[in-house]
Amino acid sequence: MATSQTVLPEHAPVPAHRDGNVLRWLTAYTVSLVGDSVYFAALGWSAQKAAGPTEVGLVMASAALPRALLMLGGGVVADRFDPRRVILGSDTLRCLVILAVAAGVALTAPALWILVGVALVFGAVDALFVPAVGALPPRITAPDQLARVTGMRMLATRLSQIAGPPTGGLAMGFGGPAAAFTVAGLLIALSLPLLLTTRIRPLGAGGAEPAERGTARQELLDGLRYIRHHRLLGPLVAAGALCELGLTGSLNVGMVLLNAERGWGPSGYGWIISSFGAGAAASAALLAIAGRLPRAGLLMAGTLLVDCAGAATIGLVPSLWLAVVLAGVVGLNAGVFGSLNSALVQTATDPAYLGRVTSVVMLTMVGLAPLSYPLVGAAIGAWGAAPVFVGCGVFAGLGVGVALASEAVRHAELPRRQPGVTV
Repeated sequence: MATSQTVLPEHAPVPAHRDGNVLRWLTAYTVSLVGDSVYFAALGWSAQKAAGPTEVGLVMASAALPRALLMLGGGVVADRFDPRRVILGSDTLRCLVILAVAAGVALTAPALWILVGVALVFGAVDALFVPAVGALPPRITAPDQLARVTGMRMLATRLSQIAGPPTGGLAMGFGGPAAAFTVAGLLIALSLPLLLTTRIRPLGAGGAEPAERGTARQELLDGLRYIRHHRLLGPLVAAGALCELGLTGSLNVGMVLLNAERGWGPSGYGWIISSFGAGAAASAALLAIAGRLPRAGLLMAGTLLVDCAGAATIGLVPSLWLAVVLAGVVGLNAGVFGSLNSALVQTATDPAYLGRVTSVVMLTMVGLAPLSYPLVGAAIGAWGAAPVFVGCGVFAGLGVGVALASEAVRHAELPRRQPGVTV
């Protein structure tokens, strides 16, 4: 497919944190994420005004279904088409939908079915947006800079999680949900000109796109076979999936119930979550600054082991300050594990498959891991928090075994800096 876009040369000897092209994309990505966070705050507030607690949960969970069902297909789309255009189309659609909802909420109280419909649309768009974001970095930077870009991206995610809720709360304080939806739409709109000016390079050593393609189903199956037969990617994806399935429920639903069980109150919960977020942000900043960590495969497995042990131990500690410290340790190690896992996936994957590989990784995170929420809640209700936290930590620890059992993971390294690139 012919395009009129400007492309990068084959090699760009510029470190990512000084590359204006990468920084434009990162800024666009960050403001889009902040817009997402403001949108979710406005959606929840609108649902609370329109219906009861059960319906609020229904609205907030509605996006998960299309996201889970369509994520793998979104990976095929990201690999088949220009991922930058997929991101542009996704952000444009989200912007228009949010601004339309803002206008509707300003005129009348929103009906529940409209809010559910908006959430469903967002979930479907996310299924396209997320794999495309994963497929874009190799198009805008050199292979030896992918680890740094991964750290920068994860740091942007953490910063957006910090900035988004206060921004949404401030907007709602001034003008209610309509103002919050408007701010969310404008933030996403702000990302569009930045994305339009982001230059990309074509795939392939010679700069050529694949000449022949199969059907969407064939490409999806080809992507799954690619992961299964790849010596490094298979264990990386499996280790990440076990980590997400084991720890997501305990660190989200379980942490709320643990806090209530111990009587630490809302402020205690806030301290624990803030400590975890600070640790994760620090680890993302570490990779963004360093650009490369030695013995990446073994370090990834080691940080996952500490992560699992710390997450299990949180359920056993008797005092709040110990839980806060452990949460920081867990966040730090979880951030290093996630950053290294993502960076190794990015560097090991043929760019032509990166959208499909990303979709499989994200399916576990946003589609399967949330299914553990009711199981964790029911288990804590039956047996208490301590045994459930330990059990979840042990289950996630299976990912350590998968990683260490793979020779490819044990010897995995991130690419070294290219000659001529100065930091």
